[in-house]
This record gives sequence, C-alpha cells and structure tokens, in this order.
Amino acid sequence: MTEVRTRRLIEAVASRVIAAADELTALDRQTGDGDHGTNMKLGCEAVLAQLEQLASRPLPDALRAVGNILQMKVGGASGPLFAALFVNLGKSLAHAPEQPPGQGVQSLALALRDAVAAVARLGKSEPGCKTMLDVLVPVQRVLETGGAAPERAADLAARIEAAAADAAEATAAMKATRGRAAYLGDGSIGHVDPGARSAQIMVAAVCGVLREA
Repeated sequence: MTEVRTRRLIEAVASRVIAAADELTALDRQTGDGDHGTNMKLGCEAVLAQLEQLASRPLPDALRAVGNILQMKVGGASGPLFAALFVNLGKSLAHAPEQPPGQGVQSLALALRDAVAAVARLGKSEPGCKTMLDVLVPVQRVLETGGAAPERAADLAARIEAAAADAAEATAAMKATRGRAAYLGDGSIGHVDPGARSAQIMVAAVCGVLREA
C-alpha cells in the first residue's frame, strides 16, 4: 500500500473518531463512566500527531504503531482492546502471503479474524455480550464473503459499512454481560454500546477511503 493511502486511512479513522467524541461520551454516560469519547479522542489526537511518521511505514508496521499509541494514550477498558485490534491486524498482515493485485481481500479477512480473536481473548468476550465484537465480527464475515467471491472494492466497502452500521445499532437491544455496563443488567438494554459505535465509526472511515480509490 502506498504512503499516501496509508496516510489517508489513518487520518480518516482518527479524524472521524475525534469528531464523534461528544456522541461517544454521551453513549458512555448511559451505561459506563462517561469517559469513552474523551479517551478515544486523546488517543486519536496522539495518532494524528505522529501521522507523517506513521504514513512513511509499511501498513502492517503503521497499524502496530497505532495500536501502541492507543495502548499508551486511551484510558479505561477500551484502550487495551482497540490497541489489540490494531497491533494484531498489523502482525497478521505482516505475515500474510503475497496476493496478486486486486486479490488482497482474503489476506485482510484473515488478518481481521486473527485480530478479532485477540480482542475476544483479551476482553474475555464473544459476540452478543454488547461490545465492539458485535460490530467487528459481522464486518469480518462480510469481508470473508468478499474474498471468497471477489467484487468491486466500492461494492464490498458499501456492504461492509452497512453491516457495521446495522450491527452497532443492534447492540441497543442487547443486555451487556461484559464491561461496566454489565453491572446495570437489564438497565443496559436500550442503549447502543459506545465501543461498538467506535468500531463502526472506524469501519465507516476505512470504507470511505476505499470507495474513493
């Protein structure tokens, strides 16, 4: 991936999360400590502060570096989880076999599968627990179908973005069984999970860049 594309991807993801900080904080006030948006904003601002350096690296190295920044800068439970997502994405992509031009979807799907598994292990969670996994797993499944039956990048990006949006909204109907929201029991029902919403925002940002290509 070119330096320009890496830069655009990182900048888009971080900027979109920063712009949504107030929304994420409002969501977290309903079921958590109310600091998710602030924490994610601080982490993404730190990422943007190193954007030029990050963009000069191969994508796998850049992703690992982003994860390390989030680990250091994002507080609460979300920091280690989003850090694990980016670090393991980078690790998996670094070891992915070379793909012919236009056929990298399969490698990305496998890398996301590995990253999602790492997040699940760290958070001792699974889909249905009302967490970021409830967005990441549906996205990974759509990505796998795109690798198995190749389609135009713009079409696949649109399907992924729609799946992420639907999945984030679906967390409102779930009862939280992990994280601080779990202490609310049935009181967590009716509220979108802020971690899931953050994951959806990131996915939408990536899909937007891919559609521009």
